Amino acid sequence: MGHAGMAATVVRYLRAVGAPTAVAVDAGPRPRLRAVREGERAPLDAAEFRRVLGTFATGVTVVTAPGDAPAGFACQSFSSLSLDPPLVCFMVARTSTTWPRIARAGVFCVNVLGADQADLCRAFAVSGADKFAGVSYDAAPVTGSPRLAGVPAWIDCTVHAVHTGGDHLIVVGRVEALDATDREAAPLLFHRGRLS
Repeated sequence: MGHAGMAATVVRYLRAVGAPTAVAVDAGPRPRLRAVREGERAPLDAAEFRRVLGTFATGVTVVTAPGDAPAGFACQSFSSLSLDPPLVCFMVARTSTTWPRIARAGVFCVNVLGADQADLCRAFAVSGADKFAGVSYDAAPVTGSPRLAGVPAWIDCTVHAVHTGGDHLIVVGRVEALDATDREAAPLLFHRGRLS
């Protein structure tokens, strides 16, 4: 299945179970859109793109979902999106082997990591391993997604919409419950390719 097909499958599944996949918003007149032609593309080097954008520090999270075997991955592309309705979003590579399991669950929990949790981040950043081995967690109150022990904050969500974005998918979640368990904890940051 192609990447666009994966996103379409998720949206069909969410519609089949009665979950909303989009909210109609009147944004006024739309600008005329067209595809960027090959000759119009800026000559960007992927390594330079990464180096420059790496100067922007981001927080680090672990996105988890329930299942026969729970799923999870380290994610630094997480953001709040909307207050009304309460929405958050994260981006995931279309090549992710964890994303299809989260999509099937239709729910997820964003576990915000603290500065002392770099090892936990690394455990969830590997592919193919049992990421939950030796990790303490309980069930988030609404979705049952794994809520990792000791995280400074968590956000329990249902999948609200999925959009394509180049080589990534943009996953929008509707917040069902959340809490900051340690408001004084310093965040784990990803900056210039390193955790700090």
